[in-house]
Amino acid sequence: MAALRVLADVQKLVLTWQQSTIRSRWCYLSFVQYSTAHDPNEKTFDKILIANRGEIACRVIKTCRKMGIKTVAVHSDVDSAAVHVKMADEAVCVGPAPTSKSYLNMDAIMDAIKHTGAQAVHPGYGFLSENKEFARRLAAESVTFIGPDTHAIHAMGDKIESKLLAKNAKVNTIPGFDGVVKDADEAVRIAREIGYPVMIKASAGGGGKGMRIAWDDEETREGFRFSSQEAASSFGDDRLLIEKFIDDPRHIEIQVLADKHGNALWLNERECSIQRRNQKVVEEAPSTFLDPETRRAMGEQAVALAKAVKYSSAGTVEFLVDSKRNFYFLEMNTRLQVEHPITECITGLDLVQEMIRVAKGYPLKHKQTDVSINGWAVECRVYAEDPYKSFGLPSIGRLSQYQEPHSLPGVRVDSGIQEGSDISIFYDPMISKLVTHGRDRTEALKRMEDALDNYVIRGVTHNIPLLREIITHPLFIKGDITTKFLPEVYPDGFKGHTLSCEEQNELIGSAASIYVALQRRSHQFLSNTRVPIAKNDANCWDLSVQLDGKSHSVKVTRIKDTFSVEIDGTTLNVSSDWNLSSSLLSVSFGGTQKTIQCLARDAAGNLSIQFMGTVYKLQVLTSQAAELSKYMPEKVEEDTSSILRSPMPGTVVTVSVKPGDMVSEGQEICVIEAMKMQNSMTAAKTAKVKSLHVKPGETVGEGDLLVQLE
Repeated sequence: MAALRVLADVQKLVLTWQQSTIRSRWCYLSFVQYSTAHDPNEKTFDKILIANRGEIACRVIKTCRKMGIKTVAVHSDVDSAAVHVKMADEAVCVGPAPTSKSYLNMDAIMDAIKHTGAQAVHPGYGFLSENKEFARRLAAESVTFIGPDTHAIHAMGDKIESKLLAKNAKVNTIPGFDGVVKDADEAVRIAREIGYPVMIKASAGGGGKGMRIAWDDEETREGFRFSSQEAASSFGDDRLLIEKFIDDPRHIEIQVLADKHGNALWLNERECSIQRRNQKVVEEAPSTFLDPETRRAMGEQAVALAKAVKYSSAGTVEFLVDSKRNFYFLEMNTRLQVEHPITECITGLDLVQEMIRVAKGYPLKHKQTDVSINGWAVECRVYAEDPYKSFGLPSIGRLSQYQEPHSLPGVRVDSGIQEGSDISIFYDPMISKLVTHGRDRTEALKRMEDALDNYVIRGVTHNIPLLREIITHPLFIKGDITTKFLPEVYPDGFKGHTLSCEEQNELIGSAASIYVALQRRSHQFLSNTRVPIAKNDANCWDLSVQLDGKSHSVKVTRIKDTFSVEIDGTTLNVSSDWNLSSSLLSVSFGGTQKTIQCLARDAAGNLSIQFMGTVYKLQVLTSQAAELSKYMPEKVEEDTSSILRSPMPGTVVTVSVKPGDMVSEGQEICVIEAMKMQNSMTAAKTAKVKSLHVKPGETVGEGDLLVQLE
């Protein structure tokens, strides 16, 4: 009985703590990113269907659970074991893997709604989230669409119409052509009238798809072709528009929230300037660039636009901001944004909950004066991509090992995958949205650095090396960024972290220490020596460590669990628990603590170590073995100038040459679509086409042979 009373007291304490955190939604707490303060007397829906997949479906389900709402997941056949399917109360298969036959299959989703009796649909982002026909069909069946009405979706989803509406609402707009561009010749004529550079963009686009920057007539023609093809593939609408491209801009957006009673709020801004191929990579809230006056002006214009179209729900008004803080309307996204978590972090609001309340007809509970900026939040989009190829070409595979850094303070991970999940060519390669929240920007960035170091992802190539370099770059730390940050900072492409002399010694010292720890462990078996006559109490090792083609003479001396490592005459103390079965190693270098990951090791002394975000390949040998290895023949590198291999998995869209054709250096040979983005594959030299190994419609993997040249 006494034990039961103690348990009851503990439960009361936990309940009191939970209630206090909800009441303290506007106060900074490192372990709270947002609060779903649900009133049980406020009835909304009994069952909601989530017409999406992955992390956003999981995110919606979490809020629905807190609100006591049952959920229905839809999925393709290859997603039958996905995390969002397991989390939901019910799940319905809506078709095979291609999105056009599953997540964009309105008939199948409408059947799922009827079959499960769902009263409302949350569309997430992407897929059908901004499809006015889907919203219309739901309304015809008396099913609530958790988002704006069809008028607002149509008005703001069409970039041409939205720009005209923005002008009428006195919102600053970018100079450009407001009609539909008919063909490439007209695109060139319009671009010349506006003046280069110009932005060619899909009228119904979003997420960076169907967007190209053109600096001359040739790039305009090419941009028209690719943008129209991507737009048709992703949105079923190949209409394009052209507008002046603002050089060196910042991409800053305002989160708005409006109800059906004429109330609208702006929930501060998000800085989204770090992009590759017009897709965001790192976001933060608030922006380092905006002053209170500019923030207020942008917020008021965003709200004016929302009211002009009688907007109701969560939405985002995106602006381009020049160096003088002049801002111009870019587009309005009539849905929940990918980067909504950082707004939740600094406001304490649960945007999914607010969308559900608004959809049910409740007025907003907050006024503009209630909205403050509480701390700082940073989001990194963790993708299954190779950052060394165009800052991120898709990677596919199975997550053989996966561990999120939840244990660190102020860290939030929105994901829809788990260990064993597959990253396929059919869907967006996002692994998760990694978010950190701090009292200020410095704390938020330091927490992000630690979170990236402690994030374990094995089985697919990922972009953590690039993310870590971005957030630790001096220009980013200063807030001196534009949408051209990546190509300007890495004009020759991303090459990974450049080691300082001190960091190089730490990496070499880590590799040597791991090698010695492995050698010592190999002499032990159940705390006894395997071979009684073998010496297992050696305290000194003479080694050679090879890094980037250069050999370093290393001497390691063991002092208990600390290794004194002498590297080319410099001594460094390296200590750790040396638990080599762990995915993470916390290593101290003379008192400075860093987290490293030993990704691979073999009997030949080869090690792969993730250090400062970048993976380095080293070889550790004894001095004697290193001396003998000099006599080993070197592997002859493959001549790749005469062959073209696919840099990513994807589908061949077009092939522009045939055997016997002469091609010049840089000429397009074929186009590969990967995750709805089209990529032009070009010849590396002037030569004759010897043979083709692919044809349109075929699926290719990374490294597959496409074309041979003579």
